[in-house]
Amino acid sequence: MLRGKRGEYLVALQFVLVFAFVFVPAWNPLLTPPLVGETHLFRWSVLLSCGLAALLLGGIGVVHIREYLTPLPYPVDHNRLVSRGAYGIVRHPLYSSQLLAGLGWTVFQLSVSHLLLLVAAFFFFDYKATTEEGWLVQRHPEYEEYARRVRKLVPWVY
Repeated sequence: MLRGKRGEYLVALQFVLVFAFVFVPAWNPLLTPPLVGETHLFRWSVLLSCGLAALLLGGIGVVHIREYLTPLPYPVDHNRLVSRGAYGIVRHPLYSSQLLAGLGWTVFQLSVSHLLLLVAAFFFFDYKATTEEGWLVQRHPEYEEYARRVRKLVPWVY
């Protein structure tokens, strides 16, 4: 099974993606010193905005599921469906917060290599979230109604 019995392989792959994102060098063949200088304020604004949003979304998400938090996407036996707080904005705020942080860094670096990894991470988190939701629907029949109301990864969009 590509994901493992409880999503173990997905967690391992997530760590690989995070390490790749951290250690891949920024690369942009079109980047020039004037472009870096002209976009300085914009890049810092995006980095700080995305970083703050990621911290808030992820932090509030952790607080709301602290009793059920596990590194694996497979739900713990005693879990309850949480649909308030960050989970009222997006169904997977912890995944979304990582994508937001990655977006901020990608824009700050103006890096094509990071953009490619960010796109890969988006598809990875979409797959991981879909896998997790399959397990959640088995435990919580009301999850399908929740999924109709709240977007998966990008608030109000997707």
